[in-house]
Amino acid sequence: MLARASRLIRLLITFTILAAAAIVIIILWDYYTASPWTRNGQVRAQVANIAPRISGQILDVRVHDNQFVHKNDVLYVIDPFDFKVRVDVATANVAERKADLDFKISQFERRRLIPGVAVSGEEKQQFEAAAAQARAQYEAAIADLRQARINLERTEVRSSIDGYVTNLIMQPGDYATAGHVNIQIIDAHSYWIDGYFEETKIHELKIGDAVRMDLMGAHSAMFGHVESITRGIASNNAATSTQGLPTVDPVYTWVRLAQRIPVRVHIDMIPKDLQLSAGMTATVTIVSEKGNRRHMSLEDALRHFKDDLRHVFGYY
Repeated sequence: MLARASRLIRLLITFTILAAAAIVIIILWDYYTASPWTRNGQVRAQVANIAPRISGQILDVRVHDNQFVHKNDVLYVIDPFDFKVRVDVATANVAERKADLDFKISQFERRRLIPGVAVSGEEKQQFEAAAAQARAQYEAAIADLRQARINLERTEVRSSIDGYVTNLIMQPGDYATAGHVNIQIIDAHSYWIDGYFEETKIHELKIGDAVRMDLMGAHSAMFGHVESITRGIASNNAATSTQGLPTVDPVYTWVRLAQRIPVRVHIDMIPKDLQLSAGMTATVTIVSEKGNRRHMSLEDALRHFKDDLRHVFGYY
């Protein structure tokens, strides 16, 4: 009797240990596969495309590749000779038009003030029209001079942001064409991280959630928060084919891969010893306020485990 009871106790202990082990395995499995984290993260940054406003030969390049520049720093200089000549011509034209305007006004005043000379209404209109025309030509000449001076200033192409010059292949002697981008600058204040979360994990995310980001090979972590969640990604099944009909790829029900949804993460804190470069790989983890990975309840873990089984074995 005692031996039977002892065997029963051992069996109960064994089953208890096996059940506990199964539960731990389920939680660990789901902790790894369904917890809100992903290794598929990437550092992103805005890039300003700088193009000249005027055309001309590049005389001097003031920056080098990967150099940090401030807003309004000169990047390169276009040969200003032709534009200085245009300023001189426009200045002379302004002086000519000003002299013509003064002459037309004085002519009318002198004609009107000569004693004994009566000016008819028609003559008055003619003199006023001539003076008005001269004034218009004078103002147009001033506008041309202003434009010529602006174009001369634009021979010094300046940075529009604080950032890093990237992929610089420009050299003196190259020809700059107005409106054609020839230098790019990475905005130093625009870095963020895109975390590509599986659709099975995206439901756990909320705007404002605390995030830990670990760059590949880095020893210090960055911290931030969820800024936005993408509302749509491209679908191959949306493409049209013959007669405008949709092209639908065949479905393999044995393995169903979860789509990855981009989640934009704002970086709140960057360690001083960490150098960010757009394109770096990052592990993105949703964490608690204390900086630890967010844990899931047993109920949620079991629910996600069932969902994982459905995706792996393809049954619904």
